[in-house]
Amino acid sequence: MSPLDLDGLAPDTEVLVAPVHLAGPGPREAVFGVLDSASGWTKTVAFGTDTYYTSPCQRVRIANPVESHYGGWTITYAEDPLGVPDWIATFDRETPHEIVTAFTETLVHGLPHHFRDYLSGGERYTGLGPEDVLRKGNWRTVHGSRPYWTVSPDKHAALRTRSGWLDEYTELQTPEKSMWRLSGGVDPVHVPSWRAFFSGSTPQHLRAAAASALASPDAVPRFVGDIPDRHRALANVRLAEPAATVPRAQAARARRPYAAHTPAPGPEAAVPSASLAAHGRSRRQR
Repeated sequence: MSPLDLDGLAPDTEVLVAPVHLAGPGPREAVFGVLDSASGWTKTVAFGTDTYYTSPCQRVRIANPVESHYGGWTITYAEDPLGVPDWIATFDRETPHEIVTAFTETLVHGLPHHFRDYLSGGERYTGLGPEDVLRKGNWRTVHGSRPYWTVSPDKHAALRTRSGWLDEYTELQTPEKSMWRLSGGVDPVHVPSWRAFFSGSTPQHLRAAAASALASPDAVPRFVGDIPDRHRALANVRLAEPAATVPRAQAARARRPYAAHTPAPGPEAAVPSASLAAHGRSRRQR
């Protein structure tokens, strides 16, 4: 439980929140920063709010349609750029951006080499799946459950692994029926605050990257007003260190529209700073 009186703090007060699955989504700029800095990717903004990216090889398409049912991020991969996607990952609008960023950054980094660095024999290969990553963080498997659940130590985040066979096209059309689901909230199993879905063919190393971000014990930066009300009594919150605050002029530049980001050379460009002031304030409505 937070030792701070959050109700007594201004909504734009910068704080550090742990665990990440209770911190709220936070600003989207970190994800945009990864994609805007990726060499050769094409960006399209439609209707003034919806943003779409296409990889140089045309195999990956990423959408952030603000007004859609999910309103978060949908990522698809198709070996045949003109064919049906081989896999799909969907992050709803409430998914913490650290999880989306970890998945997206790993995808962008590995795509030019067709992920071979992350496959057996590659320099980044670990052999760990998301279940392995979570168990290393002391998550526990719920025995005898169908579907199978792996739950965080505080019981406010969970990984669901679906059992049984399901036609791959059903997964593509209905994310809720995907093989894997990450979720968090007061009751992450039955009434989650946020959900991320991964179809059966989603590469293991990408799912593991998302799981690593979810299992990280590090506190993440947020504004007080961005922490969901129902999570405030459960999360650990402390004031951000003054040194983490960037100059006001830099924060103002960061609030420019996403299209104003200047691409950096190469797909391995650094992700922008995690400081909230550098990302700009979240405008999510409550």
